Amino acid sequence: MPSVLVVEDDPSIRQSLIEVLAEQGYAVRSAADGFGALREVTQAPVDAIVLDLGLPDLDGGDALRMIRGISSVPVLVATARDDESEIINILNAGADDYLVKPFSGGQLLARLSAVLRRTGGAPPASAGGTVGAAPAQAGEPLRPTVVGELAVDPGARTVHLAGRELRLTRREFDLLAFLAHHAGQVVSKRRLLTEVWREPYVDDQTVDVHLSSLRRKLGERASAPRYLLTVRGVGIKLVAPR
Repeated sequence: MPSVLVVEDDPSIRQSLIEVLAEQGYAVRSAADGFGALREVTQAPVDAIVLDLGLPDLDGGDALRMIRGISSVPVLVATARDDESEIINILNAGADDYLVKPFSGGQLLARLSAVLRRTGGAPPASAGGTVGAAPAQAGEPLRPTVVGELAVDPGARTVHLAGRELRLTRREFDLLAFLAHHAGQVVSKRRLLTEVWREPYVDDQTVDVHLSSLRRKLGERASAPRYLLTVRGVGIKLVAPR
């Protein structure tokens, strides 16, 4: 079982990454800052590191250079920073690959598997390009789904909340049905644009507008979510209220 160290200061993102990796067969350790990452690396070797750059104690670039001073472990940088010159500097500093947030669990797993193969390691046999339930294939109808008191029936194109039918636009329904099919999974806005809108190069704000409308119809707000939970820097997931 290959081991991965997740270095991420945001607790919700860190937990999401841990869950994605653990579900695919990785043994996962974590650290919330740069010095914690260095302690983990020196205490016990790992097969790969997923490293955020926005750490509270050290800049991620400095943490990477310090890690490189003591280990040749493969490092996949996962961060919101997308400046080309910074990406080049980080790769030149020793990163093996660079992933820009937001990203899907599938992207993370594919990049991590590729890094391990290139550096002589091996991903777990279960690791693939998707996380959890497989997405619908072309022509495969989405299944009716119940999440809490929310019932989504793609065949009838109906949505009921606590027994009351909601009136949704076509795009709102398609968005909610896709999230329901992947309930409990974090889905990136880019994936939603690719698989729901079929327009991956449209601005992410398009998704935000429809999510805001869906939230109003579900009786919630972004600041007080019940069903549509935002995982900052990663994406959105549909969950049952607690």
